[in-house]
Amino acid sequence: MTEVRALRIIQAKDNPLYIFMLRAKDVLQFADISRVSRDEAGKLIGYQRPQVKKHIQEIVQYLDSDLPIFPNPIIMALSPRVHFRSTRGGNRHLDDGVSDTGRLFIPRSDEGEPRPAWIVDGQQRALALAQTQRQDFPVPIAAFVADTINLQRDQFVRINNTKPLPRGLVTELLPEVNSPLPPRLAIRKAPSQLCDILNSDKSSPFYGLVRRASTTASNRTSAVVTDTGVVDMIQESLVSSSGCLFPYRDIVKGETDFGGIIQALFLYWSAVRDTFPEAWGRPPEKSRLMHGAGIRSMGRLMDRILGTVDPLQKDASDTIRKHLQLIAPHCRWTSGSWDELGHRWNEIENVPKHVQELSNYLIRTYQNARRVLT
Repeated sequence: MTEVRALRIIQAKDNPLYIFMLRAKDVLQFADISRVSRDEAGKLIGYQRPQVKKHIQEIVQYLDSDLPIFPNPIIMALSPRVHFRSTRGGNRHLDDGVSDTGRLFIPRSDEGEPRPAWIVDGQQRALALAQTQRQDFPVPIAAFVADTINLQRDQFVRINNTKPLPRGLVTELLPEVNSPLPPRLAIRKAPSQLCDILNSDKSSPFYGLVRRASTTASNRTSAVVTDTGVVDMIQESLVSSSGCLFPYRDIVKGETDFGGIIQALFLYWSAVRDTFPEAWGRPPEKSRLMHGAGIRSMGRLMDRILGTVDPLQKDASDTIRKHLQLIAPHCRWTSGSWDELGHRWNEIENVPKHVQELSNYLIRTYQNARRVLT
C-alpha cells in the first residue's frame, strides 16, 4: 500500500479530485500509459498518442539543467480501490466543505498486474521523468477516481482539446466519448463513426485503406488514406444543406439514418473504385485520388451525382458508374497534367485553394458532359 499526503477536492460526488506529489522515479511505477490501438475485433482501446522521442528528449534535457521548474501537473485516473482518510483539522474551509487534506492510500499491484493509475495527460513528461538524472525530482499530480475507459477518454479529449494533438487522434476518439461535447467536436463525432465503418466493414470499398491513430505499423503500408480526409468529406456532405447526406439527418429529433448513409457511401465509392481501378488503393504520392484533395473533391462530386441518383433504386450502382464515366477521360490521378488547372497530377495538394479548384473542375466537367448528352 502506497501512502501520500493529498488535498481532496469534491467537484463531482462520485469522482473526487486529488492533488499530491510523487518523485520522478515513482511516476511510471505508479501509473500506466493507455496507448490508442484496436483489439482483434476492431474495437478501439486506449487513448494516448505514440511517444514523441524528440519532445521527450527536450524535456529530459530541461530537467537535467541547473534550475528546472515543472509546474504543470501530470493528470491521472485512479482505480476506485484507492481510499482517502482526512486528517484532523484537514478541512480548512468549513464554510465550503468541498476540500480537505489527508492521506491517500493506493494499493500496490503485483508483478504483471495493471497499475492503480492511468496517465490521462502528460505521457511525454512521464516518460521524460523516467529518464532524468533527477530521480528524486518532485512532480505535482492531479488525479480523479475513474476506472472506466470512457471517462478517461472523455477527460483526455477535453484536456487536450486546445493543445496541438494530432487531429486524427482526437477525431478517432470522439465516437467513444458519451458525454456532451463542445459543438466543434460534436459535429465530427458522426463522421468519425462513419469513417470507422468504412474502414472496418469488409464490404466497404475503403476496407483497411484508412489510416487512423490506432493503425499498427504492419498495416500502415496498405492504409493509404488519412482518416481526416474521409471525415472531412463526410462532414461536409452531412452539414451542408446541398450535401447528398444532409437529408439523412433529422435535425429536429437529433437523429441520423446511419444505415442510409452507409448504403450511399458504399455505392458511390465502390463505383469510384471501379471507375479508376489503376488509382484506387495506392499511396497518395502515387495516386491523387487517394490524397486528401482527391477524396474531398470526389466527395463534392458525390453530392451532385447522388443528388440525381437515388441509392435505393434497383440499378443505382450501374447508374452511378455511368455518371462517373462522364469525367473519367478528364481525370489525371496518377500521371499527366490537369491542363485547365495548370498543375501536374502530383502538384495537387490538400489545401483549400487546390481542393476548391479541383472540385470546381470536376463538377463543371460533369455538368457540361450531362448537357451534351441531354
